Amino acid sequence: MRLYFTTRNIPALSGLPLEERVHRLEKAARKLTIPEKTLLNVLKLLIIVPVFALILRTAENWHSLLWAALVFLLYPLAVKPIQYSLCAKYLPEPSKERE
Repeated sequence: MRLYFTTRNIPALSGLPLEERVHRLEKAARKLTIPEKTLLNVLKLLIIVPVFALILRTAENWHSLLWAALVFLLYPLAVKPIQYSLCAKYLPEPSKERE
């Protein structure tokens, strides 16, 4: 499985405007299988739960709030490439007419 960090790198979406890429990715996300959706949701939970645990620790140590913010900001870097890669296989191949 190849990781795509932006939608522009997905061959089936290259050359399309952002709005169209997002629309096609949403359609492809609806086609994900149950195990794929479960994998994405578990990954999201593995990132979000520590954020809340760190927020709860702010009463003891306010630095944990900074760590929570850092983990939350890194969330898209961990989740989006996997989501794009899973959805890429459900996108139609680029047509020869555009080339």
